[in-house]
Parts: sequence; structure tokens; C-alpha cells
Amino acid sequence: GVCFDTGGLDIKPPSSMATMKKDMGGAGAVLSLASMIMASKLDVKLRVLIPCVENCVAGNAFRPSDVIKSRSGLTVEIGNTDAEGRLILADCLTLATEGEEPDLILDMATLTGAHRVALGWDLPGIFTDNEELAQKLYEKGMEHHDPVWRLPLWKPYAKMIDSKIADMNNIGSVPWGGAITAALFLQKFVNGCPNWVHIDFNGWTREKPGFPEGGEPQAVRGIYEMLKERYGTL
Repeated sequence: GVCFDTGGLDIKPPSSMATMKKDMGGAGAVLSLASMIMASKLDVKLRVLIPCVENCVAGNAFRPSDVIKSRSGLTVEIGNTDAEGRLILADCLTLATEGEEPDLILDMATLTGAHRVALGWDLPGIFTDNEELAQKLYEKGMEHHDPVWRLPLWKPYAKMIDSKIADMNNIGSVPWGGAITAALFLQKFVNGCPNWVHIDFNGWTREKPGFPEGGEPQAVRGIYEMLKERYGTL
């Protein structure tokens, strides 16, 4: 949950910063999903992890070229301070697998502009190596008018986040494929969980019939229906 994102020292232009109160959209969507799960008493052991920060300019702000040690012990070179969301998500994913073997890990984030370039505002992108999960999320999304679209965890792109001074860089070395390299970055922190899904989405809708302008928990309805079918209720 990045409550507001200025971009940090790699500051955003004003036009890009205007809607950055929505950068906590992933946290908001996860909370709405958790509320639905608890209200309907799905038969799951639910654990909700939400990292809350602001990304601002300050004397103690992190800097481009810093090397940060993550919770997992892996080190990350900061190529751009505006790629902060993956840093806090990485620690959450590490925590999710500490002393646990979760059957399913879902993370949601308004993570990259590259996702919106590929799919636009209204279509969340999902990343997973699990074919069954990907298909089920697509089917439930279409069935409940909450569509998602699968994007590839293309492993050859992992070299784009290599670093000469750390285990990895927080941004890709080329200006394309950014949603994919961000997902590959996160995958390094899930401790091999085979049922991990990363959802990169906009979390905001423009005014249209039935949808006033503002925050929108995109993908949540389809995810909920997938979970209800997978686990049932108490």
C-alpha cells in the first residue's frame, strides 16, 4: 500500500503524480477481497499482509544506486526510486512463506505503467506459472464481468534485472517489458511456491455507465469466485 507516490528522488512529473493517491489500490483491493472472504466464511486460513509506506522526497529517502538488503537476504540495487512497490511487495512475499507452506499466494499491485501500456486501464494483467490457476481466473473473470488477461513470466527477460553489485536491480536494463521484469523480480521472493499469482492492475476507473470515476477493485470479483469454487464455505 503506497499511500502516495511522488516517485521519490526520481520524481514524477506533475501530470503523472496527480492520481497517485490511487497507488494504494493493491492494498485496497486485497482488503476488499479479504472482506468478501470473511463475510461469506470461505473454508480457508486467510492471511492478509499489507505493507504501508509513502514514497516521498526527504533527507533520509533512498537514492538511485543504493543497495538494499531485503527481508529474504537478497540484495537489490536501486536503479530507480519510482520502482518502490516491488521492494515492499518482495518483503511481504518473503514473510508469507516464512514458517508456512501456503496453498496459494496472491499479490495485487498498481505496480507498473508498462502493464497499462500493454492492456490499458480496464484490463488487469495476471502472471503465474500455474496453467490451471491462470485459466480459472480468466474464466471466472469473464463470467462475472471482471476480466483479466494473462501476461508471460518470460524467463529469458530475467537477465534484464541483473546487477553488477547486488543480486538484482529493481528495474530492467531496457525500456520495454517492464511489467514482465517486475513480475520476475517478485517471483524471486515466493520461495518456489507453485501456486503464486501476481496481479498488476490500474485500480482506477474513468467515469462510465455503472462506474463513477475513482478507485475500482479490478479482478477481485473473479478472484473471489475462483476461491469459492476452489475451497468452498464452512
